[in-house]
Amino acid sequence: MASRSPTIAVVLILAYLSSPATAFNVTRLLGEFSDFTTFNNLLSQTKLAEDINRRQTITVLAVDNSAAGGISSLPSDVQRKVLSMHVVLDYYDTAKLGAIKNHSALLTTMFQSSGQATDRMGFLNFTKRSDGVMVFGSAQPGAQMTSHMVKSVASRPYNISVLQVSAPIVPPGVGGSADSGKATAPAPAPATKGKKGAPPPKDEEAPAPAPSDDASTDAAADAPGLAADGPTADGPVADGPTADGPAADGPTADGPAADAPAHKKSSDEAADAPEGSAAGRVVAAAGLGIVALLMTII
Repeated sequence: MASRSPTIAVVLILAYLSSPATAFNVTRLLGEFSDFTTFNNLLSQTKLAEDINRRQTITVLAVDNSAAGGISSLPSDVQRKVLSMHVVLDYYDTAKLGAIKNHSALLTTMFQSSGQATDRMGFLNFTKRSDGVMVFGSAQPGAQMTSHMVKSVASRPYNISVLQVSAPIVPPGVGGSADSGKATAPAPAPATKGKKGAPPPKDEEAPAPAPSDDASTDAAADAPGLAADGPTADGPVADGPTADGPAADGPTADGPAADAPAHKKSSDEAADAPEGSAAGRVVAAAGLGIVALLMTII
């Protein structure tokens, strides 16, 4: 019975060491390198480090303190999405990346496994250029591959590999950043001209200018045949027709007094003129003058 105890203890220890929980600790691993303090703190703050430690095989694309500011400035919910883009669900070191066929591959990230990625947002494009430089970028359409590998930081085959990349990998549109960047154009001002036959809005109608006395006088003087307000008491009768009488019955401006109609018509005009009005008195005086002149001639 005693001989079995050491055997059982060894089996338990081996099982414990081989369990996923103890495969690696990414926070402790990155803690050995002061250049990645900011990146390591972000993994802890977003609790992404806990999800990473549950994996058995992983590759972390880490950025140093100078480049991690691009992630720190993002909202907290977007930070986790961007950080999970830097966690590849497979083991890759420099040798394995260099041996990829055609020097190009599509890599699956932890963001893809979260179920929050859309389109190809949860994938990474990897390419080894002809000059030997290895570059990474989001596989989202329109994304550019601007992050290149700097060096291998740490590796524990075939559980975890930490590779330093030059810049954060931020997919276009992650967290709605693409939509929020569009400027909202103001709505165009409504046209002052409405539909055919419809009047313009009341608040846009310009009030008609009130006619001035000078403009009315000039218009009446320039338009022949139009009835004016009537001559003043001091003005000659021949300057214009009376206001109340028809224009055809009144003497014209150019005609002499001898051409005026007979005294009966002048008397009728005087009778038709309103009593007490200035125009009536002028017409009556003119009629009496004509009658007197005719009597003198007779």
